[in-house]
Amino acid sequence: MNQHAPNARRARGFSLVELMVALVAGLIVTGATITVFLSTSRTYGTAESLGRVQENLRVAYELMSRDMREAAGNPCEKNLPRYNVLKNPASLWYTDFTAGIRGYEGTEAFPGSAFGTATAQRIAGTDAIELKSAMAGVSIVSHNPTSAQFKVGTVDHGLSNGDVVLACDFAQVAVFQVTNAQPGINNTIVHNNGTGTPGNCSKGLGFSSPVNCTTNGNQYAYGCYRGKFAGGGCDGDDDGIKNEAEDVWPAIIARMRMTRWYVGANGNGGRSLYQSSLRNNAGALVVDNNEIVEGVRDMGLQYLLAGAGGYVDASAVTVADWASDRVVAVRLDLTLQADQPAVADQIQRHLQLIVTIRNHAQ
Repeated sequence: MNQHAPNARRARGFSLVELMVALVAGLIVTGATITVFLSTSRTYGTAESLGRVQENLRVAYELMSRDMREAAGNPCEKNLPRYNVLKNPASLWYTDFTAGIRGYEGTEAFPGSAFGTATAQRIAGTDAIELKSAMAGVSIVSHNPTSAQFKVGTVDHGLSNGDVVLACDFAQVAVFQVTNAQPGINNTIVHNNGTGTPGNCSKGLGFSSPVNCTTNGNQYAYGCYRGKFAGGGCDGDDDGIKNEAEDVWPAIIARMRMTRWYVGANGNGGRSLYQSSLRNNAGALVVDNNEIVEGVRDMGLQYLLAGAGGYVDASAVTVADWASDRVVAVRLDLTLQADQPAVADQIQRHLQLIVTIRNHAQ
């Protein structure tokens, strides 16, 4: 029996000490592997969050700056007197055309829209801006102010019932609502009163202060120099000399673009950059609050007035300055923060840029 003892000793396996040493070594290797994995995962998450923040900054700037550059613009000429025949133009933000650009301090709520924490509501303490313009349009062939009808240069004008539009020449700008149009079918644009919401208070588009809200108002024929009108069209010789009262004066009609930019609460418990914009829904005007960029914590805005030495807050800009072309540039300061809780305190970026208002630049 003794001759099998050496083989029995060789088959005993590990001792307890050997097993414990092996377990400790395995735990060390496993712990090192987990540490490397977690470190790599955090590095990847940080890089991904940083890339997302940088991309959001770029998108926010590109979209906002596009609206800012065109603020108060029209297809004809800057500094033209504006005449608004929309009913109760100050009751809704998208019917008030006193100014093409208007800034709001963090303590100043939007007219008709209070601060709040529900989804898409503006966060108190954050600046905001309102922008209105109309740049692309179609040429006016003729205009009969008595019947409130425009004839434009194409049936593909893209204008529909309920659109808020402007007509302009080199004398004035008129803002009104389209009451009848058939894009793709005919080239007639009607701007009657008595229909539509908010509707037009008058058919007359000739400038006056205050606005003449009688049925016919101040008649003015776009496409005719100084409003000369006869028999449904201009009666001039169209010789291109603008100091003759009967010459044709080119005119354009274009849809208004109206937006508000602000920081609002999103549906995930955070903050986002929002754009409010006006949409025509089968003749009814609807305001859409669109979430543009997530993770925007704050927005600061300052404004440069023509002839001034520096930028000022919206509270230092007077009503007259907003209504004129004195605001020539906007300084934008956006604060973005990563939306991942694990790295939120580490990833935060500021975007500070200046946007020149193209239609107000001197």
